[in-house]
Amino acid sequence: MKNKKRMMNLAISNLFLVFLGAGLVIPVLPKLKEQMNFSGTTMGMMISIFAIAQLVASPIAGALSDKIGRKKLIAIGMIIFSFSELLFGLAQIKMGFYISRGLGGVAAALVMPSVTAYVADLTTIAERSKAMGLVSAAISGGFIIGPGAGGFIATLGIRAPFYVAALLALVGFILTLTILKEPEHPIQTDKAVKHGSFWNILKNPTFTSIFIIILISSFGLQAFESIYSIMATINFGFTTGEIAMVITVSGILALIFQLFLFDTIVNKMTELGLIQCTFFVSAIFIAIIAVTKSNLVVALSTFIIFLAFDLFRPAVTTYLSKHAGEQQGAINGLNSTFTSFGNILGPLAAGYMFDINHLFPYYISAAILLGTGFLSLFMNRKKALA
Repeated sequence: MKNKKRMMNLAISNLFLVFLGAGLVIPVLPKLKEQMNFSGTTMGMMISIFAIAQLVASPIAGALSDKIGRKKLIAIGMIIFSFSELLFGLAQIKMGFYISRGLGGVAAALVMPSVTAYVADLTTIAERSKAMGLVSAAISGGFIIGPGAGGFIATLGIRAPFYVAALLALVGFILTLTILKEPEHPIQTDKAVKHGSFWNILKNPTFTSIFIIILISSFGLQAFESIYSIMATINFGFTTGEIAMVITVSGILALIFQLFLFDTIVNKMTELGLIQCTFFVSAIFIAIIAVTKSNLVVALSTFIIFLAFDLFRPAVTTYLSKHAGEQQGAINGLNSTFTSFGNILGPLAAGYMFDINHLFPYYISAAILLGTGFLSLFMNRKKALA
């Protein structure tokens, strides 16, 4: 394909726009809750509806991208996301906000697997890890830049960030239709996977182990990450400003690694080696947080844990893309589905455990990630026996 790099950058830019748009709205949610007189349960439902919609739609969207093309799915996802953000900005009743969030989850399900598969289609095995680092950097960058930009735009009104997000997504939709082109050549892969049902994919030992690991690890990661702010405040007395600084620095650190160092790390360790390393490192430093009394140790440990999280995700995506053959969309969709399962269950479990004992989420997260690390070692053994 001509202008391969240009096409890849445009596809990744769409992913960045989606997560930038999602990040824009974060600073205004407390004020929106107050203005609309919504309960905490209602705000929690808004988060859950997005995750559930993404969970349900991801495998279907991924398979559709294999059948009808990445470009169509990306374009549809961008226009749905644009409409969902516009609806959120205009909504005046609870159901309007719920519908908006549901559509946003569907849009994310359409865009994420399709962009990931599109990038895989355009790259060789040798180029794959660097490209997946850029995909993850687009997501991280959107999350980092979005809230700050949203706070600035909100000075024009608390609904303004939603309208800006809708406009950005509309621009992405137009650029996708007018510039993006479908890949013209078959992808290069280590182990080609023939077309088949989701069940056939899940029965494949190459994917069975990694999907189980994705589910368990996502649960453990979210059990720590989802209520980190609450735990840091109550357990260690962190202020809102200190928490914001820790999370921002962690995000910038992850972005640097994803943009400039991820490819080098993977070439030295392999994707599976990096995945295993992130489990053991994150488990150890979460355990350190559980026993330390030093806020400095907590902050430094948090930097390492969040960096491990942000290296795990592109490592898994790269590993799957190198084994996905002609089913890049379907397998990336299943990746998103299993991740979403963990993302939904992890925060619920963490909140329940936190109510029992403020340190339980640390202990459980560390134990789960350590166990998943040992489980992932069996993947090495299986590959050696294969």
